Amino acid sequence: MADRHLSLVLHDVAPETWYDYADFVARVDALARQYGPIPITWLVVPDFHHRSDCRRNGSFLEHLQHRHAMGDELALHGYYHCDDAPSPRTPRDWFMRRLYTWEGEFYALDQHEAARRLDKGIALFRSQGWPLTGFVAPAWLMSQGARQALAQRDFRYTSDPQHLYTLPDFTRIDAPGLVWSARSAWRRGLSRLVSETQRWRARQAPLLRLGLHPVDMRHASVQAYWLEILERLILEGRQPITKYDWVARQRQREQHAA
Repeated sequence: MADRHLSLVLHDVAPETWYDYADFVARVDALARQYGPIPITWLVVPDFHHRSDCRRNGSFLEHLQHRHAMGDELALHGYYHCDDAPSPRTPRDWFMRRLYTWEGEFYALDQHEAARRLDKGIALFRSQGWPLTGFVAPAWLMSQGARQALAQRDFRYTSDPQHLYTLPDFTRIDAPGLVWSARSAWRRGLSRLVSETQRWRARQAPLLRLGLHPVDMRHASVQAYWLEILERLILEGRQPITKYDWVARQRQREQHAA
């Protein structure tokens, strides 16, 4: 039981989404007073959709500093979190960039542009004294050029919906995640069914990730679901941990085994 963990991950963290999470995080902090520390991994977007530049919002940066001081992890989540590359030219790219998502920022970038955006994000983190831990591409999509640029920087891990990847070699580690699509009633109903099925299948997984988005917080039933699942997993014996701390533990175990 002690080897089973959970990570609570908040996506799309930016000045304009901060208050979507405020009530939920206060409730998580209340659970922490009852059960012990519940560290959160915050996926920070430096300039969400080109309209929410966090460098210009001192109170937002102070909030993140406070959460980091509490033991939370701050990870880089793209730079703009929107696909502003030239229009897709192939049917596959059109499907991925227009039907699957409009927010796959790093899906179509070449290595040079991906490196430029990564470096801008790194500069923000260093200016605030935040350690470089993880990079998560918006919609978990990266081009080959983006992967090459990422491997040349100092991040420790990246991820997709079901795995973590240690960097720079992209070694894959199974780490199933639960995530909802909450934009419509039918999507919320289906997401509950899918999430419960995935949770049952992952009941023995060493790490289970809960991936929340701002839109989840705008529906009381979805927010209540995440709080219920978080508490249930803790009562089942899962220990809350940030993504980076879990990756670091795996590396330590590998080194001891060697």
